[in-house]
Amino acid sequence: MKIYYVHQYYRTPSEGGAIRSFHLAQGLAKAGIAVEIITGHDQKNYSRRWDGQVKVHLVPVSYDNNLSTFKRILAFLKFVRMAKKLILRMEKPDLFYISSTPLTTGFIGLWAKKKWGIPYVFEVRDLWPDAPIQIKGIKNSLIKKLLYRWEKNIYDGASKIVALSPGIKAAISEKCQGKDIALIPNFSDTEFFQPQNPGALKEADQQNPLAIGYAGAIGEVNGLNQFLELAGQAQASGKSWQFSLMGKGNRVDNLKKSKEIKGLKNLHFIPFGDKGMVRNFMGGMDLIYLSFIPLPVLETGSPNKFFDALAMGKPVILNFKGWIWDIVRSHEIGLFHDVNCHEKVLMEIQEWINQGDKLSLAGEKARTLAEEKFSKELAIEKLLEILKLSHDSKKVLSGFIS
Repeated sequence: MKIYYVHQYYRTPSEGGAIRSFHLAQGLAKAGIAVEIITGHDQKNYSRRWDGQVKVHLVPVSYDNNLSTFKRILAFLKFVRMAKKLILRMEKPDLFYISSTPLTTGFIGLWAKKKWGIPYVFEVRDLWPDAPIQIKGIKNSLIKKLLYRWEKNIYDGASKIVALSPGIKAAISEKCQGKDIALIPNFSDTEFFQPQNPGALKEADQQNPLAIGYAGAIGEVNGLNQFLELAGQAQASGKSWQFSLMGKGNRVDNLKKSKEIKGLKNLHFIPFGDKGMVRNFMGGMDLIYLSFIPLPVLETGSPNKFFDALAMGKPVILNFKGWIWDIVRSHEIGLFHDVNCHEKVLMEIQEWINQGDKLSLAGEKARTLAEEKFSKELAIEKLLEILKLSHDSKKVLSGFIS
């Protein structure tokens, strides 16, 4: 079976960022499937390379989170155009696996299905257009109607949909009743991310203070002013605890200039790094912080760093509800930060410290959850089954047509 895996933001571990597509593609190739990635890069010309057994095609479409909304849209549409142009020159695959965001990647699947009858599986990482409508506050009814029509057409055209969270699956089911939707959340790389100093608990003193860290995107939706406020309240309460931010995004400079950091001696900004640097950073933390601004659509997300934290055996603090919080609460692997009452979570952290082994036990539970429910191997196994069924359906359909 030959699969073209389309993902505009494909990344490798050495590049850092979200590398779900890298691991899934590697797993498919290891299972004997011929996989070719179609993605974008910020160079001026097309190029290709091999990532192990996976051939990667890089089309010249630069993209950055600092781009304006208009320039982002242009980049999305340019990628669709360049990907189509490339596919026309390539041998046709048996199946397309297309990952959003952006939603526009789905146009490639619709086009290939209409032109050659090739089916596509559509992976939904975030709910578009719900996310930009809620985040950007889009009010124009005509624009919203057009966006939702695009979304439904793409969902309807897919042979199967892969949702990254129960919330995403439920939302799509409501829009496309009867649609075949599978759930494959983001996953934990339990080989690469390993617990460091298991069972060790730092005391809240000046020599070995508690460490709380955030690693990941630092953008508009992450709401990290709340992390800064928490650090400020901890310092004002006489805690020696240290707070660290590692990542990149269009809000880094804003945070560094914000009023919340004035006088803070317990806050540290760490440059963005690859997966190895993220692992080292998390290894030095006692608690990992997860953050989103309070929008319903963001509660359906599947944040990579949550699953990295599980694999590292790190308890978490999060400031949003949704399915991730349900997991954290039911498995007792973290705490909720009510951003309107910083003192509450600080008291709960202190209670965990006072209980001696509470943090280490929560970390052990997190690691067990990663191994038993969210391993990379389980995700690849589920995807292989989905792609096999989609491919078999195509062969059956071809038999009827002939």
